Amino acid sequence: MSFLNKKIFNNDFDVFGLDLSDLSVKVIRLEDDGTSEYVASYSTVMLASGAISDGEIQQKDQVVTAIKKAVEAAGPEKIKTKKVICSLPETKAFLRIVSIPQMSDDELNEAVKWEMEANIPLPLDQVYYDWQLIPETLLLEKNRINLLVVAIAKAVVDQTIEVLELAGLEPVGLEIESIAQARSLLLEKNEKETVLIVDIGDRRTSFSVTKGGLPCFTSSIPLCGQSLTDVISKGMNIGFEEAEKIKISYGIGDDFKNDALFKATQPVLENFAQEIERSIDFFITGLKYSNSIDKIIICGGGANTKGILPYFSKKLGREIQLGNPWINMKLGKNLPVIEKNQSLQFSTAAGLALKGLHYEDLS
Repeated sequence: MSFLNKKIFNNDFDVFGLDLSDLSVKVIRLEDDGTSEYVASYSTVMLASGAISDGEIQQKDQVVTAIKKAVEAAGPEKIKTKKVICSLPETKAFLRIVSIPQMSDDELNEAVKWEMEANIPLPLDQVYYDWQLIPETLLLEKNRINLLVVAIAKAVVDQTIEVLELAGLEPVGLEIESIAQARSLLLEKNEKETVLIVDIGDRRTSFSVTKGGLPCFTSSIPLCGQSLTDVISKGMNIGFEEAEKIKISYGIGDDFKNDALFKATQPVLENFAQEIERSIDFFITGLKYSNSIDKIIICGGGANTKGILPYFSKKLGREIQLGNPWINMKLGKNLPVIEKNQSLQFSTAAGLALKGLHYEDLS
């Protein structure tokens, strides 16, 4: 089963995307009516705390139940298909770009195997791996073959397939989050841009740098949306639920006035900014995959926090954009049924659903 942006061999056009994360199950099914594309079905079901921890399924029955509820609750149209493309956790994937000498196709498979053994921290018999050629326009080294390779622990893949099948679904594709997000958030025509996607989730924040639409560096940090809620709770001596309500209503506070809310959130915000800068520096000076970052896009539920985008833009001295997961859909005059402030949480699910909708165009 492919983990990368490859064609899914499937005779049924009706496929939906399912984003399985530590805290929730999100589903999206897209439809093409011949003149435009639209969100036909979507839903979110929260998972019990601990059901999935750091990408590993701990409570199988609870996850199966949540998947069934998400599919059943999806609307405005019902999801009738069983075919699904599901996300795999970024924290459990090893993504690398490797450069090897020119060789025949027969030799290539064996060369990739050797590269995987040298570049991943797990024995090869404990992982599933996949690879694809990087387009010649993005060649990192001349007169060599450049490949994007990804490996994921077999245990993570197998348990994902197991819960999907127990929920009565037929998995036709699995994909790591960064590749799905790139498909939904990056304009297909901007093939030469180097873009940093910052996904601010409830439990972690993921960084993914894409070049020509291909993720070539990923990392994650424990800072997240809940980190802001925690410091508001402690700094203002209030309960977590009240702190969450304040964050939703007032965001990070007013940095110009330096009010109590901003004073509470500032240390976490500064850490966020430092981690973004560190990722950019490592990509440019460490990996040397590109000379610059052309654009920064933020997504995830935390991206909706009031004041966070202008703060990062000012702190980093860079233009930062809110992601738009519908940017590659042919919407016509139709607006997505998912409200704008919720759309950023569906970036991964939308990317998976787009793969299902456009699978015949992928290579």
